[in-house]
Amino acid sequence: MTNLIAKKIFFTKGVGVHKDYLTSFELALRDADIAAYNLVTVSSIFPPNCKRISREEGVKLLHPGSVVFCVMARLATNEPNRLIAASIGCALPQDANQYGYLSEHHPYGETENKAGEYAEDLAASMLATTLGIDFDPNTAWDEREQQFKMSGKIVKTFNSTQSAVGNKDGLWTTVIASAVFIME
Repeated sequence: MTNLIAKKIFFTKGVGVHKDYLTSFELALRDADIAAYNLVTVSSIFPPNCKRISREEGVKLLHPGSVVFCVMARLATNEPNRLIAASIGCALPQDANQYGYLSEHHPYGETENKAGEYAEDLAASMLATTLGIDFDPNTAWDEREQQFKMSGKIVKTFNSTQSAVGNKDGLWTTVIASAVFIME
């Protein structure tokens, strides 16, 4: 069997609101421009030498109905005014020939910024442990982020996060964040 390794990746996010749970998810996928594909969720490795491209460029490379691999965080609520978020964190090694990490985080009650930082921290911590970077997991993310980057082994961290407040009338509200792989 041939190894499938993504050559490109893009990040997207969306939110959907509807009286039906499944339809709210569909609307979130539409908002993220990924509803027309058969999505297969996979675990959280950023492939070596994979190029990050824009959402617009990525969607142009996909064909409706095709099987598309992605890492996805999603959360839904029908509780009025409940804060929800879905986030993908990313940590890339200095050496592009090594793999990086993606993480999914989907919390209740966290702001977009807090959820995004947490997802980014998760990805960076996973990468740091595989690269042998010694760190104290109890220190603040800002401190560890500086320590990771100063090690020279982790070059970049970022996140893609969608948050929303549950519909005031109790309709289903769904948020998604996804890293979408492009196979060539």
